[in-house]
Amino acid sequence: MAGPEVEKPTGEEDRPTIVETVDEEELYGPSEELLENINAALAAGDIPVVESLIEPLHPADVADLIEHLEPEQRKLFLDITRHALEAETISHLDEALREEVVDQMAPAELAEVVTELDTDDAVDLLEDLDADTQQQVLDSLPAEDRAYLEQGLTFPEDSAGRLMQRELVAISDQWNVGETVDYLRNAEDLPDDFYDLYIVDADKKPVGSVPLSRAMRSKRDIKLTDVMDEELRLVPVDTDQEAVAYLFRQYGLVSAPVVDGDGRLIGVITVDDVVRVIDEEAEEDLLNIVGVSDTDFHAPAYKTAFLRVRWLVVTLVNTLIASFVISRFEGTIGHYPALAVLMPITAAMGGNAGVQVITVTVRALATRDITPNSNVMRLISKELAVGLMNAVVFAIILGAVGGYWFGHIGLGFVLGGAMIFNMVWAGFAGTVIPLVMDRIGLDPATGAGPFLTTTTDCLGFFAFLGLATLFLT
Repeated sequence: MAGPEVEKPTGEEDRPTIVETVDEEELYGPSEELLENINAALAAGDIPVVESLIEPLHPADVADLIEHLEPEQRKLFLDITRHALEAETISHLDEALREEVVDQMAPAELAEVVTELDTDDAVDLLEDLDADTQQQVLDSLPAEDRAYLEQGLTFPEDSAGRLMQRELVAISDQWNVGETVDYLRNAEDLPDDFYDLYIVDADKKPVGSVPLSRAMRSKRDIKLTDVMDEELRLVPVDTDQEAVAYLFRQYGLVSAPVVDGDGRLIGVITVDDVVRVIDEEAEEDLLNIVGVSDTDFHAPAYKTAFLRVRWLVVTLVNTLIASFVISRFEGTIGHYPALAVLMPITAAMGGNAGVQVITVTVRALATRDITPNSNVMRLISKELAVGLMNAVVFAIILGAVGGYWFGHIGLGFVLGGAMIFNMVWAGFAGTVIPLVMDRIGLDPATGAGPFLTTTTDCLGFFAFLGLATLFLT
């Protein structure tokens, strides 16, 4: 359907229409060609070329560019361009690289960066500094900015208080649209970007909100309270960031007001910060399931080794327990050496099936599709049914293979029976273990995997070797 014709602004009648086609791989991030040109300019020590290449880039793309450089090139790049780097570029860097960049900056330079950032990004930068440097930076800031940041650092690390920014637009509930528009045009301390106007009473408590687009479309003499949304999703300052992310996802929010213990408006959380939280939480759950505590791509090797070794120790303990179970059946294995060939199959199939169930359960807990008090029995029943159906299929396949391979039909039945037992157990344990951990306040993404692996390995070996002992010896 054709829309109404729009009159062109004066002077645009003869302006050519420019249509750019952009390769899908170049929609975001530094291109391969840009990386090659940067590397060549760095190798030649051509500072003007390096600066001209990064000048048109978005701060996030410059951060990506820095992350793609080799360590020696990165140091040279930072030495050349640090004076020209935007503060936002530093906030976009991977945490390990941000520390590397910040370590090369004097407190006065850091203070200048902090003043250019939104308060939430500034707090994020300050919290990683050592105590002396942090205090020097804070001492270099204006009193009001310093007070906001010092208070922000007192909030729990993953709370709304750390996530919020102080820059917001609060409007008196006595104002009309005209007064508000005049204020927005003349005020010099407004945020660079904002989406909602928060209406507050004389005690600074929010009573409603007005989307900026609605305010711009309303007549000047209309009171804001007549066009505001009274249903506000207020976020207490100590709310966990996962709950904040759920709030935005559940209600499709663009921003949400943050209030202190007395209900006064003290900050705002915007959707761009929530997108980052959702990404971080999903990444954290995924990495924890496989025993990696953080994305350590840019971290030094010794730090990565230290972070991973504790999980390998857990795996070692699991293996020792499984080895102890196997040692109880030395006689059976000695009588039927084929058991040693086949027994890893049962444990591996149960473990893989259990990891699938754990992943689904942890995700359902994160999105609140299930809670320890609702939908639990339905989930357990479903996973038991799925586990049983898969177990029967693989029991038939592997039982037939095992019996044919070693020419012993009884061995096939033993393998099939153990397979059914262990895969059904994996379906049950993969559901119950995360639910129990969540109920007692532990992170199921972190601990459920090792617990499940231990049980599926030990019970898988025990079931297979125990059935072999009962029916083959």
